[in-house]
Amino acid sequence: MRVAVIDLGTNTFHLIIADLSVKGVEVLYKTNVPVRLGEGRINENIIIPEAFERGLQTLKAFKVEIEKQEVQLVRAIATSAVRSAANGRDFTSSAKMYAGIEIEIISGDEEAAYIFNGVKATGVIKAPSLIMDIGGGSTEFIICSREQLLWKKSYNIGAARLMQAWFHSDPISKEEKEGIIAQLHSQLGELKAACKIHQPQTLIGSAGAFETFTAMLLNDINIDTISSASLDINAYKSLSSKLIASTHADRLVMPNLIPLRVDMIVIAAVLTDYIITEIGLNSMSLSTYDLKMGVLYTLLADQNFDNAV
Repeated sequence: MRVAVIDLGTNTFHLIIADLSVKGVEVLYKTNVPVRLGEGRINENIIIPEAFERGLQTLKAFKVEIEKQEVQLVRAIATSAVRSAANGRDFTSSAKMYAGIEIEIISGDEEAAYIFNGVKATGVIKAPSLIMDIGGGSTEFIICSREQLLWKKSYNIGAARLMQAWFHSDPISKEEKEGIIAQLHSQLGELKAACKIHQPQTLIGSAGAFETFTAMLLNDINIDTISSASLDINAYKSLSSKLIASTHADRLVMPNLIPLRVDMIVIAAVLTDYIITEIGLNSMSLSTYDLKMGVLYTLLADQNFDNAV
């Protein structure tokens, strides 16, 4: 069966088309567009008109590709930006009317479960781990063993939200960084308690900012061709310190740092540093599989291939 998954993220819309069969998932096509749906007023829970229109135009273009590829099933998944926006339902109604795409708004818990399914499919989970997926609107945390999901929670501390709330100096000021850390202290108590119970040892970063960290650390790796990678946690810490101390102009010329993440990577570094330090994690890996791959593998598990030749 040929399926398409659209991940309507706060920063980026992703389209992935794949064939599902008894052999597994075969990705045929993928693309992404930096829609920036959370631009400007994400903390006021509003999708501004310019972002609203960019989103619709992107979905129209996705629909053309979906029809070209003769897709049989489409799953369009909306997360934090649409979930929390006062005009989020207006956006989904407009998407159905103008682009012919039915959008499902999922909860933070459902989002975390899909992310786990994606990461698990890479085989990167070798020991008790903390999966972290930094989105624009929310960040998901999943504690898992090699065999199962143990705990999960989504928090409204995505990079776009934190950046709009705190990041107004160049480079980020000590006071702004302390403000972010104070917010994390106040919100992540349940995560810390769960980590004390389950004792994860490894941080697994799911796609997004972690792909950028990896590309900057491992120059000889093509992120598009791998499903996972091991990272040197001390090398990451050195990179993080460099990013946090840098100016916008400094980051613009850093190799393998894409324009969409030039500023949000600073927030991602502050957030990742906090988690590594507070939880006491001693190793680090990347999973390039995230929510959209998790949706694909969930669909695969739901298929009945008993009659496959």
